[in-house]
Amino acid sequence: MNVYFLVEGRSTEKKLYPSWLSTLVPELERVKFYDGACKNNYYILSANGYPRILGEGLNLALQHLSETQSYDRLVICLDSDEQSIHEREEIAMSRLLEKIETKQELRQVKFDIIVQHRCIETWLLGNRKIFNSRQPVTKPLSDYKSYYNVCDFDPELMGKFNFKNHADFHFEYLKEIFNEKGLRYTKKYPQDTQKSHYLEQLINRVQDGEGHLNTFARFLSLCEAIKLEL
Repeated sequence: MNVYFLVEGRSTEKKLYPSWLSTLVPELERVKFYDGACKNNYYILSANGYPRILGEGLNLALQHLSETQSYDRLVICLDSDEQSIHEREEIAMSRLLEKIETKQELRQVKFDIIVQHRCIETWLLGNRKIFNSRQPVTKPLSDYKSYYNVCDFDPELMGKFNFKNHADFHFEYLKEIFNEKGLRYTKKYPQDTQKSHYLEQLINRVQDGEGHLNTFARFLSLCEAIKLEL
C-alpha cells in the first residue's frame, strides 16, 4: 500500500502532514522521491497554493502515478478558503475526473479529497490547551477572543472578523495565541504544532462529542482507513 499526498500549502502542510502521519499511521514510511515507493510508503508533493493545486500540481501528481503505477491512493489536501466544503470538494472532484477520464492505468487508484475548512490554521486553533481562555490576554488577541472564542466554539465555523478573508484572520489568531505564550508560529516554521502532544489535543477536540473540527475528523478517518489497508 503506497499513498501519494498532494497538498496545497507551500511549506506548512509539507511539515505538518509527515509529523502527523508518523503518529497516526507509523507503518507508512516517507520516500524522498516519487519513484521510490515500494511497500507501505508515501510521497508528498506541495502544489504551492490554490488554484495551482488543481492545475499544475494535479497534472504532475497524475503523471507520477501513471509513470510509476505503484500508488494505491491519491489524497488531495486543500483549503476551502471562502467557499463551502461542498463547493471546494465539487471543484476538486470535477477537475480530477476531467484529468483521469482517459487514464486507464489509474483505474485501480483510490482518490480522496480532504478539505481544510477554512485552512490548516483553522484546524490548529482547535488545541484548547495552548489557549486557556480563562487567562487574561492582551490586544489584539483579546479582541479576537471577544469576537469568537475558539476554545468554546468550533474554529471551523469562525468568521473573518475585519480581515479580507477567513484564512488571514485564522492565521493571525493562531499567531497571536502563540505570541501570548511567548512562542512563535509561522507558515515556514510551524514549531510546536508538529509535535505529537499538539496533535493529541486536536484529536481530543474531535473526540469530545461536541462535533467540532469536522474536516479534521475526516482526515483522521482517512488515516484509519489507510492503516486498515496496510
